[in-house]
Amino acid sequence: MACALFVKTLFLGSDLTLITMKKTILSFCLMLAFVSNISAQLQSPTEFLPAYGKQITHYHQVEDYFKYLTDKSNLIKQQKYGLTPELRDLNVFFISSPENLANLEQIRNNNLAAIGLSNSKNQMIGDKLIVWLSFNVHGNEFAGTESAMTVAYELINPTNIETKKWLENTIVILDPCINPDGYSRYGNWLREISGKKNHPELSDREHMEDWPGGRYNHYLFDLNRDWAWQTQPESQQRIALYNKWMPQVHTDVHEQGFDSPYFFPPSAEPIHEYIEKYQRDFHDVLGKNMSKKFDSNNWLYNTSERFDLFYPSYGDTYPAYNGAVGMTLEQGGIGAGREVMMSNGTTLSIKDRYTHHAAAVLTVVESAAAQADVLLKGFRGFMNNSRKTVKGYYKMYVMKNNPKLVQLAELLKKNNIDFSYADANVKASGFNYSTKSEKGFTIETNDLIVKVDQPKAVFAQVLFEPNQKLNDSLSYDITAWALPLAYGIEGYAVKNSLDFKTKVAIEIKEKVVPQNVYAFHIPWNNRISAQVLSLLHQNNIKVRSAMKKAVFGDVIIEAGGLLVSKADNPKVVDFEKTISKLIKVKDDYNYITSGFSSNARDAGGENFNLLKAPKVLLLSGRGISSTEFGATWFYLQETVDYPVSVVEINNLKRINLSDFNTIILADGDYDLSDDQQKKMEDWIKNGGKVIAMNGALSLFEGKDGYALKVYATDDDKTAAEKESDLEVLKERFLDFQNAERREISKSIPGAIIENQLNKSHPLSFGLGDIYYSLKTDGTYFSLLKDAINVAYIPKDYKSYGFIGHEIKKKLKNTVSFAVDSKGKGCVIYMVDNPLFRGFWENGNLLFSNALFLVN
Repeated sequence: MACALFVKTLFLGSDLTLITMKKTILSFCLMLAFVSNISAQLQSPTEFLPAYGKQITHYHQVEDYFKYLTDKSNLIKQQKYGLTPELRDLNVFFISSPENLANLEQIRNNNLAAIGLSNSKNQMIGDKLIVWLSFNVHGNEFAGTESAMTVAYELINPTNIETKKWLENTIVILDPCINPDGYSRYGNWLREISGKKNHPELSDREHMEDWPGGRYNHYLFDLNRDWAWQTQPESQQRIALYNKWMPQVHTDVHEQGFDSPYFFPPSAEPIHEYIEKYQRDFHDVLGKNMSKKFDSNNWLYNTSERFDLFYPSYGDTYPAYNGAVGMTLEQGGIGAGREVMMSNGTTLSIKDRYTHHAAAVLTVVESAAAQADVLLKGFRGFMNNSRKTVKGYYKMYVMKNNPKLVQLAELLKKNNIDFSYADANVKASGFNYSTKSEKGFTIETNDLIVKVDQPKAVFAQVLFEPNQKLNDSLSYDITAWALPLAYGIEGYAVKNSLDFKTKVAIEIKEKVVPQNVYAFHIPWNNRISAQVLSLLHQNNIKVRSAMKKAVFGDVIIEAGGLLVSKADNPKVVDFEKTISKLIKVKDDYNYITSGFSSNARDAGGENFNLLKAPKVLLLSGRGISSTEFGATWFYLQETVDYPVSVVEINNLKRINLSDFNTIILADGDYDLSDDQQKKMEDWIKNGGKVIAMNGALSLFEGKDGYALKVYATDDDKTAAEKESDLEVLKERFLDFQNAERREISKSIPGAIIENQLNKSHPLSFGLGDIYYSLKTDGTYFSLLKDAINVAYIPKDYKSYGFIGHEIKKKLKNTVSFAVDSKGKGCVIYMVDNPLFRGFWENGNLLFSNALFLVN
């Protein structure tokens, strides 16, 4: 009809017009017919999915819909970028004009070339803006993935002329579900417990998510805290692709408590000082544009509250420190199920949630496309100027040669941060992380060097800079993460970038093992040591560990060093070949040809303890922290690859504890009966070992026969209670509006704290002279009596990050890690969780000590 009307109008003109416009008429009619045909065929999510907006969509249905879109439209292209631990596909979808999609690889290279990360640039292809949209990093925030389908549809819908204009200069990279395993866990649960009718009232199980919940991935890690550390396979695969594209805008789509209004930028303080004006300005633009959309629909929203830009491992901060405008979008929805009654009396449906998200996300794309030139200029200035002007106080970071550099180098590679190794000795002066003071030192061959003059200058600074400026103590997350302390490495921050010879790698000489080996020595100095010991135990190889340094000719076996002798393993066929094959991953292993020690610590003497292979029981279930359990499970399954029996706490009564010699209690509230606690106590006395972390310590705190107490004496307890009573009386006169800020004076959102070590105890082996612990709450215990305080916070302790002034003074002379012997067994108390988020590398070694070396 429209084509016929257009032709009729042209016939009213001159013959010349008809001749010159003949091709235009034909092109217009063909285009209109094509659009009409595609529009009739292209189904919206509501048309394609029978329960869209009424029930959570199965992950395979999400994949089916995106396959349908890619089959039907030339505006969208799929790329599979990985697999989850449960073998679900991870996908992104490129959405743009056909011309842009045909030139994706060159557009990518042009973008990288503009910031010094590629040498391949095509002048014929103009600048394009790259906008990355991430949905559902938390599996139970499922309206994100639901909205991703609507967003994709609207972007490629032929009848939506506006979105086609945006795509002329913009590449949209859409990841519909970052966490398919968590999404599927939650989705299966919700569908299984759902009835025919919705239950908006809270007194229904669809509003009471069962343990462990769908928020987390397979290993129950919070993927939204894993962007920088990349401990999880989903993060590793996604960030590898992200760093190949380096977008100018990144949107992280979330849900929060169902009663909360929508949150969109600007973000809250604290905002890191390296976040630039152009990033803040675009947040303001988004705030104004989104508010117009939300105002027109009478939707509630808020900005500048709660969600800050500081901790570097979020889906908004990681992109921000890599030059993009990163942002969080938060829709109320957690706990809503299919529909929920809010406190204002209105109901919130799945359709409401994805509609709000889709409106906000499309506004991001629209606003970005309109400001493409500004965003490209700001992004390139951020990436290029930062390496020239070198933000921050320091221009070079030096990590002294240490076996733990292997893991640090892996982290830097994952984040595309340039580094090298010293190939000469140079005198220098710098800030020492352990002592928190300036001191002279020598840069020596094989020290790891990170210079800030590189494309990833800002992100390198953020990770290594000793003290980040915290302009608001009401932070959403941990406030310190200095990598040398996390890895247990002697590190220096240097003000000047020194010029000296470097190399790209450390040369490792291949070992030639003779046929007369008396024993192999495996140094105990990083996570690979624990991986090797795990492998040896699983192959029934007997292993000893040194209590003190022992010298065998040129071979020095350090405290904790492992010894695998032929005498302990007479049945091992072809001993030299078999053992060297098992331990070859540990390239600093050595061997001795005699058991005679030059310092009177012979291989067969009391200095070398025969290690027991742990038989591990790990408790799970309701009451136990999902993420802390997950961190322990991941450590056992992936970090050291050691067998573990995981048992739900409500099935503990069915377990014969004598089948195990090690029980691990992750942080949680353990509701054990008196009979169960008595059985565990008897099991410990008969040689069992318990590793208890955080909240699990309550099972032993103040109990008869255990040393764990908050106060060392009754007088200390009385004095503390008296002080607390006085504080309560003072608070009667304080105002209400500052109550939250006063409360943080008693809290630690996440800070790094110095610990003195009892270096002669196996729990401290390999950690170094001082252990810096990442403390994430205000729990503390006085130094224990009748137990070994292996790591404790000294009176004048050093720290990094925010610690409330009230709790700061109470931490003096308190214990962090201790061993309490009971009969033939023991309890290892871990006040802090050394496995927190899996990135505290020295904590991995400390936990390995507890699992393998403490007998």
